[in-house]
Amino acid sequence: MSHPDLDLTLLRQWLDKTETRHDQISPALAAALAATLDGPRQPLAGDALPPLWHWIYFWSVCRQSEVGADGHPQRGGFLPPVPLPRRMWAGGRLRFAASLPIGAAAEKVSRIASVDVKQGRTGALAFVTVQHTVRHQGQLCLTEEHDIVYRDLPQPGAPVVLPKSAPGDARWSRRVEPDPVLLFRYSALTFNGHRIHYDRSYVTGVEGYPGLIVHGPLIATLLADLVAREMPQAVMREFNFRSVGTLFDTEPFTLCGKPAADGKSVALWAQNERGELAMQADASLD
Repeated sequence: MSHPDLDLTLLRQWLDKTETRHDQISPALAAALAATLDGPRQPLAGDALPPLWHWIYFWSVCRQSEVGADGHPQRGGFLPPVPLPRRMWAGGRLRFAASLPIGAAAEKVSRIASVDVKQGRTGALAFVTVQHTVRHQGQLCLTEEHDIVYRDLPQPGAPVVLPKSAPGDARWSRRVEPDPVLLFRYSALTFNGHRIHYDRSYVTGVEGYPGLIVHGPLIATLLADLVAREMPQAVMREFNFRSVGTLFDTEPFTLCGKPAADGKSVALWAQNERGELAMQADASLD
């Protein structure tokens, strides 16, 4: 049954809405993310910002009085006012045109590209896709399509969605312990107040999850970081990812990779302790 408050005509009034943000690619923030990812070295001013690290910049800053019950800015500003309570990153597609130097001034322009409503197996779903471009001194550095999914709280009697099994042929792997400190540090670096990542009483008592949720962009960043660790000389040109399941702080998870024979692409995924797929991705390299 469709959600009675989902008005697609209203939500589509946000189509083509744009937002522009300026930021300096702070070396201090880059060093903090490197430490959070347990990276082998500290990046320096002038280095190319690693892929996906731009997510810790261009913060969406709002006054405390403008924060919603879930910890995000109240809906109806730049993003359309979707009435469904659960909000998650569903995936994204990124293209890297040029390096973004650490320490540089940069501009990010965002546009609401699509708004859609669908009926899923567990209820109504709303999808919003936002297009981003990041430039430095007028030069295009990257383009991104960012998919956001909104869903209702679990309903009694709703069908159980069976998890997908992860591939069993990884050549690379790295085990990650997603403790609350890791999740808090990434939330702080991205100025992300979404309570599902740090407020256990909220995420379990209000949204009905079994534990703190590992950020989708953090998982994607860790997968891109796995490529950098295994192929340090490669330059990433494209990165596509899609969330398939949810990872929680209640157990470790594993990052996996399988490079193509020619070394020009890598299949990537994240899986939980039971071998269930949480995210799948692919990277194209030079």
